[in-house]
Amino acid sequence: ELTAERFLDDPFSTRPGARLYRTGDLARHLADGNIEYLGRNDDQVKLRGLRIELGEIQAGLTAIEGVKEAVVVARDQRLVAYYTGEQQAADVLRTALLAHLPEFMVPALFLHLDALPLSPNGKLDRKALPLPDTDALQSRVYEAPEGETETLLAAIWAELLGVERVGRHDNFFELGGHSLLAVTLTSRLRDQGLEADVRALFDQPTLAGYAAITDRMEIVL
Repeated sequence: ELTAERFLDDPFSTRPGARLYRTGDLARHLADGNIEYLGRNDDQVKLRGLRIELGEIQAGLTAIEGVKEAVVVARDQRLVAYYTGEQQAADVLRTALLAHLPEFMVPALFLHLDALPLSPNGKLDRKALPLPDTDALQSRVYEAPEGETETLLAAIWAELLGVERVGRHDNFFELGGHSLLAVTLTSRLRDQGLEADVRALFDQPTLAGYAAITDRMEIVL
């Protein structure tokens, strides 16, 4: 049934059995002939090559005791969660979500609001959600890098991700990293004479974890 909803007969094609696919993207034709992209007609987003249903994350958040309402949006290749109710530490919310969701679906930032912004007709006004500031990125307790590899990684991460400092427990993707930056990172490491693996970064996205894998690769070689 879902396939039938998405794949339609193509009225513009003369080829038998031709189909059109409803992507879920919304757009409109402008008077000058251009097409303006408006967004999506659902809560699905794509981050780091992965399709994510924001509704699943929101449901997971509201299931946490003390959380009243929640909305999740994608900003600058990060998932940002806004919630009302009892204010809680980001690590507490993150741990609760990890019990039910894969890590790539856990927001990088959690912002507490007294109330979600509403439009005049009483619906959620996503455009009025406040932008997270740089302080919100520091959701993990900072611990200085240890050893040569961690120190080198921290310097490269800070440059690539545009942050002031990187601690050994900081997560590459929570700080705004994505697959393209991961490839750039491995290239930078190879320029420094270190072996690097993009897949390893997805398995161990913290500075300390990825440094440990990088060191082990060097020992094996």
